[in-house]
Amino acid sequence: MLKSDFSFELPPELIAQTPLENREQSRLLHMDRKTGAIAHHHFYELPNILRKGDCLVLNDSRVLPARLFGKLETGGMVEVVLLNEKKALAEKVGSQVWECLTKPGKKTKVGAKLVFGDGELTATIIEVTDTGNRLIEFHFEGIFLEVLERLGQMPLPPYIHEELKDNERYQTVYSKDVGSAAAPTAGLHFTLELLDEIKAKGIDIQYVTLHVGLGTFRPVKADNIEDHEMHAEYFIITEETADAINRTKQNGGRVVAVGTTSCRVLESCTSESGIVSAFSGFTDIFIYPGYTFKCLDGLITNFHLPESTLIMLVSAFAGREHILNAYEEAIRERYRFFSFGDSMLLL
Repeated sequence: MLKSDFSFELPPELIAQTPLENREQSRLLHMDRKTGAIAHHHFYELPNILRKGDCLVLNDSRVLPARLFGKLETGGMVEVVLLNEKKALAEKVGSQVWECLTKPGKKTKVGAKLVFGDGELTATIIEVTDTGNRLIEFHFEGIFLEVLERLGQMPLPPYIHEELKDNERYQTVYSKDVGSAAAPTAGLHFTLELLDEIKAKGIDIQYVTLHVGLGTFRPVKADNIEDHEMHAEYFIITEETADAINRTKQNGGRVVAVGTTSCRVLESCTSESGIVSAFSGFTDIFIYPGYTFKCLDGLITNFHLPESTLIMLVSAFAGREHILNAYEEAIRERYRFFSFGDSMLLL
């Protein structure tokens, strides 16, 4: 199967640059994944579409304000994006060590010293990896995450050019476990009030954690999608959550994942017989048409980039032709696309 099979033309003005003032006011395209039938709603209508006994599974990962702007000690500006914490190495040196992207690459050589803010945070580049990323040791007083909250910015996707005025709008209202480099954006439409309304209707809500990596924005370069190497991401599903999902299935309820991240967690820890097990570790599962789903009955998701692994995943779940037809309909109806855009329910 070719990546070009998942291409579509999107008018640039439909790429949402800012979030809506009210999260739940986003539009919701509801598609029957078996027939392809489409209905248009708003996200606040979701409780009326789900039914008692269903289970919503949400990813509670919180985005790290991982984009830092500073200067080289020798002069010149520098941008650093934190990717992965290197805990084993950090224990050896007694400080925070992260694998990072840096700009400009030519000036961020081993031994280069960086300064952020008014010197509240400093750093030293200690290694250049095989992929060209940098291992950076950070120096600070206090708690690293609190320093990042003060100095860091959200690492917004490359297609968003507007400045984000409130960092919390790139977080879900239920985010808890810090570690993502990008938001699990399907959850951005929920408010606490909407979650309460969903619970009141007898719909179970469970949480998993998957820390989204910047690899989620990495384009598929191989023409044959089976040659694409998927990035690995760390996830956790507790025994309590696994048991609740298994009970839902046993009682005839539907399991609806909020986002492709929650989907990947569930499909990574479900047996061929459909039993979900507790697990923590990394998954590099790549879901594309031909994949047999073991757990999922429904999926809430945003509209994804052409030729991306995410549009391949939703095509596996609902059929490539159905998905491309739905995207054409969304474009005709002027839906907003990508991270800050509108939503889709495949059920």
